[in-house]
Amino acid sequence: MGVLGCGVLVFALFFQCHSRSVQNPVFRSKRFQDRSWSDPNDCSRTRQPFVLSNPYNFSLDIRIPGVIPAESDSYYCMAVPVPTSWEAYIVDFVPHASMDTAHHMILYGCKTPYATQGYWDCGKELGTCRDQAKIMYAWARNAPPTKLPKDVGFKVGGDTRINYFVLQIHYGDATHFRDHHRDCSGLTLRMTSKPQPFIAGMYLMMSVDTVIPPGKKVTNADIACTYTSSPMYPFAFRTHTHSLGKVVSGYRVRNGQWTQIGRQSPLLPQAFYPVANTIDVRNGDILAARCVFTGEGRTTNTQIGGTSNDEMCNFYIMYYMDNSHAVPYMNCGDDGSSELFRNIPSEANIPIPVSPDHMMSMKHESAPQKDVVELQEPKREEEVLDQGAHLVEVSDWPEADLQLGQVSGLALNSKGDLIIFHRGDHVWGINSFINGIYQQKDLGPIQQSTIMVVDPAKGKVLKASGRNMFYMPHGITTDKDDNYWLTDVALHQVFKLSSDGQDRQLLVLGEAFEPGSDKKHFCQPTDVAVDPVTGNVYVSDGYCNSRILKFSPEGKYISHWGAGSSDRKRRVPFWIPHSLAFLPDKRELCVADRDNGRIQCFMADTGEFVKEIKKDQFGGEVFAIAYSPAQGGLMYAVNGEPPYGQAAPLQGFVINYSTKEILDSFSPDTQEFKLPHDIVVTADGSVFVGDAASDSVIKFVLSTKAEHRSVKKGGIEVQEIEETETFVQANLKPFPKLPPQHPVATVQKMQEPSQKQPPQPLTAPEEKKTLKSVASQSAQGVSTVIITTLLLVPLVLVIAIGVCIRWKRGRMYSDDCQVKLEPSGSAGGILGKIRGKAAGSLNLGNFFATHKGYTRHGFDRLSTEGSDLEKDDEDGTDSENEEYTAPPAPMSSS
Repeated sequence: MGVLGCGVLVFALFFQCHSRSVQNPVFRSKRFQDRSWSDPNDCSRTRQPFVLSNPYNFSLDIRIPGVIPAESDSYYCMAVPVPTSWEAYIVDFVPHASMDTAHHMILYGCKTPYATQGYWDCGKELGTCRDQAKIMYAWARNAPPTKLPKDVGFKVGGDTRINYFVLQIHYGDATHFRDHHRDCSGLTLRMTSKPQPFIAGMYLMMSVDTVIPPGKKVTNADIACTYTSSPMYPFAFRTHTHSLGKVVSGYRVRNGQWTQIGRQSPLLPQAFYPVANTIDVRNGDILAARCVFTGEGRTTNTQIGGTSNDEMCNFYIMYYMDNSHAVPYMNCGDDGSSELFRNIPSEANIPIPVSPDHMMSMKHESAPQKDVVELQEPKREEEVLDQGAHLVEVSDWPEADLQLGQVSGLALNSKGDLIIFHRGDHVWGINSFINGIYQQKDLGPIQQSTIMVVDPAKGKVLKASGRNMFYMPHGITTDKDDNYWLTDVALHQVFKLSSDGQDRQLLVLGEAFEPGSDKKHFCQPTDVAVDPVTGNVYVSDGYCNSRILKFSPEGKYISHWGAGSSDRKRRVPFWIPHSLAFLPDKRELCVADRDNGRIQCFMADTGEFVKEIKKDQFGGEVFAIAYSPAQGGLMYAVNGEPPYGQAAPLQGFVINYSTKEILDSFSPDTQEFKLPHDIVVTADGSVFVGDAASDSVIKFVLSTKAEHRSVKKGGIEVQEIEETETFVQANLKPFPKLPPQHPVATVQKMQEPSQKQPPQPLTAPEEKKTLKSVASQSAQGVSTVIITTLLLVPLVLVIAIGVCIRWKRGRMYSDDCQVKLEPSGSAGGILGKIRGKAAGSLNLGNFFATHKGYTRHGFDRLSTEGSDLEKDDEDGTDSENEEYTAPPAPMSSS
């Protein structure tokens, strides 16, 4: 009887709570509400923007409240208060917008917005903020979300003077709203109250006085300021112009050396992109930026302004600083001197080619379409790698056998001839060295010609030298006078030889057969690079030592350094610096850190670490690198088999130096790479790879065959889709990372069991025996079920009461801007209730009003921005159970 009474009570409580959930939409499941907000145009659900996941971490959802823009080029703003009275930190941004509706959106932080209720038109009379607005985030037509580095956050609330967030959305084309649907675009801020070690900030460089004459092909807007604050570390950049902009570039200038921060076409999505080089900016450095415009197609002067018929030149640097002396916002509007910009890298004057599919749509721009098409064409003198180009083997090169030994090094002379450094009849085997000391000295030097000059077109030997000089050749390069610089790992020496065939030793560094780690000794040095301007010599040392040494042209020691790192807490030393490449246009030296599977680049003059390129495709080994200044900088590399772990396919890579993107991978068709040991690239884009195991040199040339283009593009698309799926899964559930599987191999594994496994009977004997056992025990199971039911009824009753109370408490959070508790959160940690609709740039209206009589009309919005035509229906909604204790891990430096 007691059991029956308990059951009746449970069902009564359940139906009471269920009836309330039907009456009030607040009782609908949280997961269903979250899903209903995946579409930015779905404004039918009651939203709950403030989510507390634990006492420290929370998220704030900011959405424009159901706007229907009445006309094109409309700007609407809304303000939302920072949901804490104390300091908090933004550690991630997740956009919720579509290119079908919003043209762009910008998030500002300020103390006093123009309004605090509802939304307002911020493109005409009113602006965004009454005080100075600080840009914190920008999105343009499905651009990827901005990711902050680990331990970095934007500081808001407290005494930061950022007490409100102002969301500005630009609706470029009102015809998208012919069906009168409402737009609820916006973004989610991931926040934490835990202090972050590093504070993010924004440095805005902008031109104020530039005038673009009509019809003039090129007009430069140059900006430069001397930096006078504490060290800052740029990690992202953003460019902005209107339709006349061709390319925008930003640099740090230190001791006359220009280091690129970022370079981008303003025709691409004007979001934040990772910086080109990992650098710091210190007191006394100069920050410089250039915008290149064209006045073709215009009939009147174009000035800096906020309307679509005006122009803008903005370069944003997103940086972080140490928490103890962080400055959250800085700007620069000074014109750069012609003397300074006389030395700007030539890349700043070269437009970045943009395909029509990626160009932004400026529908409110009246300039002829012809202007936009012309902006896609780069300078003729810059060779651009075709999007469909692929390196393929020249199977009939060389025309005659070169009779080589182990090929250890390759180089080019000033005529473009190929120079091969090989080991003749000497072979590096397992017994060749013990503790770095050569064990086969009694063999004597190599009697064959170890240096061969070869015609790159047909492979004909033009010259041979280097007899009876070397024991175990390794690296080779040439200087501006075509002298040879070579290393011998058995002799532990570096040689400078004449190239006239007489083998005259012009300079020798190191002591023969004497390894060491001081300034006068090497231990198995691997490669040499020579600065064509200063003549300084760089040596990678090597198999025993983990360092780069710098010498004067006369062989005088200058300095040395080890591996660099962008990680403040962890610096991994070199593990066999195996190959060097000098970048003359960037004044940098890059190192193939072989067994660390990475490429590291340094300022050649100072040894300051610049950047690292590390890719999974390398498989943990990078044997050799080469560089070409084409297309703004291309890095060529070959990998190798690691001594442990799973090896990646042996192949060569073409890498965009600025973006670190792999543009192409290649391998021979008629043979296989066995031990690709060195690589060089010629002026026409041909590539030679020396293989130490097959005793051969393989030539590759560019091909634009349709089959290569389709395979290449297909491979990239598949890779991007796989990466996107992995990212979504990581946010939804901590799935383990699985190694990539090839579909063909998977099919084969599935077929093998079907071929080998014999047919199985319908019921195995063990299964029949189990069925009998179950039947014999069924009578005893009845009593067990009754006992279990009596024990579970009280537990079910307690759970039902708790669920009902929880749902009842949910009624107090039914307004448009409410606090929502996550299941993993703490009930005692609610920050408070936000009532009513949460409402609502550097204020360019106020700024330009003080310059040359500009009117404030149109300047209150920060910019009129464009973007690309790519569509992406994926939404950035994260899991309801995601934690935000710390910022997301930085992207792979790859």
